[in-house]
Amino acid sequence: MSYVGPGFEPSPPRRPRRRPLTVALVALVPGALLGWVVYEVVGGAGSDGGAGAVGTTASASGPVSPRSSAASSAGSGDDKPGGTPKASPTPTASAPAVSGPLKGKVIVIDPGHNAGNFQHTAEINRKVNIGTNWKECDTTGTATNSGYKEAEFTLDVAHRMRTLLQAQGATVKLTQDGDRPFGPCVDERARIGNQAGADAVVSVHADGSGAGNRGFHVILPGSVNEGAADTRSIVGPSRALGERVAGNFVRATGSAPSNYIGGGTGLDTRTDLGGLNLSTVPKVFIECGNMRDSKDAALLTSGAWRQKAAQGISDGIVSFLRG
Repeated sequence: MSYVGPGFEPSPPRRPRRRPLTVALVALVPGALLGWVVYEVVGGAGSDGGAGAVGTTASASGPVSPRSSAASSAGSGDDKPGGTPKASPTPTASAPAVSGPLKGKVIVIDPGHNAGNFQHTAEINRKVNIGTNWKECDTTGTATNSGYKEAEFTLDVAHRMRTLLQAQGATVKLTQDGDRPFGPCVDERARIGNQAGADAVVSVHADGSGAGNRGFHVILPGSVNEGAADTRSIVGPSRALGERVAGNFVRATGSAPSNYIGGGTGLDTRTDLGGLNLSTVPKVFIECGNMRDSKDAALLTSGAWRQKAAQGISDGIVSFLRG
C-alpha cells in the first residue's frame, strides 16, 4: 500500500534496462560483506592485540585442558576476559623442614595418666621400681566434678605444646598419644625421656585437692642417690627449667601460684616420684590447677585457657633451652 497526498506522486515505473544492474549489485553486496568480515578476523583485528589475537593464539597452541585453564586464571587476581592468558605457575618444591631457634633440641612431653587407665586397674596397680622403693605403675588421675578427666586435659595441652614447640624447630616426642590402652608406667615414662636424650622433659598434670585450694605448682626433683635413682646431676638444671616454666605460666595464663603447696612460690621439691627419680635428663612436673575447685575447673575445661597454659609451659621450655 502506498500513501498518496499533496506533493507525493507515485514513483515512475522502473525501466527494463536497469534490471541487470540491480541484480549485479545485489549479488556483489554479500560478497563484499563476507570479505570485510574475513579481513577483520584474520588480518585487521589481529594487528592490535584484540580478540582476534587471542583467537589465533588459542588455535595455534591447541585445545586448553580445564586444569591448565584454571591454573592460568589462578595465577593472578587481575586476569581479564579477552586478555592474553598467563602461563601456569611453575610447581614449587616441597617446603623445607621447619627451622627455628630450637632446631636440634629434643623435648619430651609427658601427658600425665591415660584415659584408659580406668578400665585397666589391675595393670596400673602393678608395682614398679622407682629407685628408692616400689610404687604403682600409674594411677587413674583425677577429674572435675562434671567428669572431665585429668588424662583428657593433659593430652590436649600436650598436643598444643607440641604444635608450638615444633614451630620453633624442636623435635618433640610424647610419652603417650592416646595410642595405647593404659599407661605407660612411671618408670617407662622416665625411660622414654632418657632414651631420647631429651634436652628437657615436662610432665603435664592437674591436681585433685580440696575445694578452695587453687593455683598451679611446678614439682622439681630432689637430690636422690639410692638404688637405681641418681638425680644429682639433674637437680640444678631441672630447677632452672622449673623456674622458667613457672614464671612464663604466670605471664601466659594470669594464674597465681598454688595457695596450698610451695609457700606461694609455685615450686615444690619431691623425692617420691618415679618419673623424676629415674630421670637422667632435666625434668619437671607441672600441676596446672586444681580440678576439684570450681573456679580452677572452669579454667581447666576451657580450650582458650588450655591454649594459654600450653603457651606458658612452652615459653618456659624455650627460655630454659635458649639460656
